[in-house]
Amino acid sequence: MTVAMHNDVEALAAVPKELLIGGEWRPAADGSSFDVVDPATGEALCQVADASVADGLAAIDAAVAAQASFAATTPRQRAQMLRRTWELLGERKEELAVLMTLEAGKPVDESRMEIELAREFVLHFAEEAVRISGNYQENPNGGGRMLVTRQPVGPTILITPWNFPMSMGCRKVAPAIAAGCTVVVKPAKETPLTMLALAEIFREAGVPAGAVNVVTTSSSSAVIEPMIASGKARKLSFTGSTGVGKKLMVQAAEQVMKTSMELGGNAPFIVFEDADLENALNGLMLTKMRNAGETCTAANRVFVHSSRIDDFSARLAERMAGFTMGHGLDDGVTLGPLINARQQQSVDSLVQDAVEKGAEVVVGGHKVDRPGFFFEPTVLKNVPAGARILKEEIFGPVAPLVPFDTEDEVVGLANDTEYGLVSYIFTENLRRAIRVAEAMESGMVGLNQGSVSNAAAPFGGTKHSGLGREGGPQGIDEFLETKFIAMQL
Repeated sequence: MTVAMHNDVEALAAVPKELLIGGEWRPAADGSSFDVVDPATGEALCQVADASVADGLAAIDAAVAAQASFAATTPRQRAQMLRRTWELLGERKEELAVLMTLEAGKPVDESRMEIELAREFVLHFAEEAVRISGNYQENPNGGGRMLVTRQPVGPTILITPWNFPMSMGCRKVAPAIAAGCTVVVKPAKETPLTMLALAEIFREAGVPAGAVNVVTTSSSSAVIEPMIASGKARKLSFTGSTGVGKKLMVQAAEQVMKTSMELGGNAPFIVFEDADLENALNGLMLTKMRNAGETCTAANRVFVHSSRIDDFSARLAERMAGFTMGHGLDDGVTLGPLINARQQQSVDSLVQDAVEKGAEVVVGGHKVDRPGFFFEPTVLKNVPAGARILKEEIFGPVAPLVPFDTEDEVVGLANDTEYGLVSYIFTENLRRAIRVAEAMESGMVGLNQGSVSNAAAPFGGTKHSGLGREGGPQGIDEFLETKFIAMQL
């Protein structure tokens, strides 16, 4: 490994491994812990505290106790906390990148890029904190004034995913802090270390005790459900699978909690006959292969005009074959493992189903026989309509190609899904670009580009891909309530 070996030892030693409740690091109430595994080796890196129901409720109580005083801080004070967080993330970028690579498996350069994206979210919401506005107007009927103000929604439960532990942590915690909401964060059990390190940075940046609490647990549902049922939290924000999101929405509905849900995707990637193929290939590699394909915005179904599919598939296969698999800290590695054996088996099952139903394997197609949870970069051509891979989220380095002939045909195919997170369109025809972008049943569209994530833009989906938006000016609105004050003169 050319990233110095002592760096991983130092990174693991530096991160807290207990629960952060009420400003104090403490073990789980019953003293239990669970392993954090390196997906590139399958071996345990360390253990972290395994929160119980009592720990989760204690964290909610800490957030409730801190809410009034935290809401009373000024927008400028909260902005300064976030600005200092932004600075600390930059200063510790290397050690945080090593830590993230160890638990998430992604190449260390990708981890560095994720930390920069996380910093963008923090900086964006530091600026949004001082822009929270209201309204003042005369009563149209006379005799009084009408005031509209914005206030923090209150204590919030944030559930973050394993695929982007730093950027998703910042995209949720930063707007909550900006709005004046206290939080309890429950990171994914696969990647808790990044959030624990981030929580310590928030503390050092001046975020007061109890404003940010973190509970790590191997039994998410057992700990989260009582936290929601307590009725003490007023908002729930979740990023993860649609199935889990639906269950959380049912629980939240019992408490009439405000919810934000960033759920699954089944993104269509459309390459028209007039597309710039080199640009389309660049876009597909970006959206498909980042984090080994384990992203909700990854191209899941690649529709290529029948006149271009042979050329496109050959050039794509050449690029996919050029990846170097290995541990993310090794020099030259460009593709890491999948997160665990379950995900590796899921991807393998989808590929084998497609092949059995008639798809052609252009390159790859198999699990890799080595330690860790690797899967070959794979291109499937002429995937039939009945294949599961066109209906289910892949979350792996697999590109299924489907030919099409007409615009109406491909729009129908693209929208034939219960999901609606993001769509990608590649064409040099301006009229077609706008026409098809507006026809896509998705919350976001990448037009001649393979990325839609931007701290200054609203991120979110339609249909079964979720509710609400993260990022942009809309991101802070998710943590604010609107209050109307009627005043008689």
